[in-house]
Amino acid sequence: MSIELICITCPAGCALQVEQEGGALRVRGNACKRGLAFAQAELTHPTRSLTSTVRTSFAQAPALPVRSDRELPKGRIPAVMRFLARITVEERLGCGDVVAALPGGEGNIIATSDLLKEI
Repeated sequence: MSIELICITCPAGCALQVEQEGGALRVRGNACKRGLAFAQAELTHPTRSLTSTVRTSFAQAPALPVRSDRELPKGRIPAVMRFLARITVEERLGCGDVVAALPGGEGNIIATSDLLKEI
């Protein structure tokens, strides 16, 4: 089976061709070792950083931009988004402040703006 990926670990954006042969992966098209590691991780345990917004109780700033403080398993993103939909921030938070701890010890959701401190 052959899979095509675009490596996202550096600005080069190498076009990778990945072939699975038994339990081994053969990666072509990578200009550096990071492309090999990216392809292996993407096919065995894909993760993503999550960026989104959460509601606030402040009329001047009804939404606060947030992100996960670490990469999350790709399959968990929909559940985390449902979790974020239930959050309403009621205190003045700044960039880097923890908005909520993720269930299961998966990390935290942090604010990415000083928007609420500035209103």
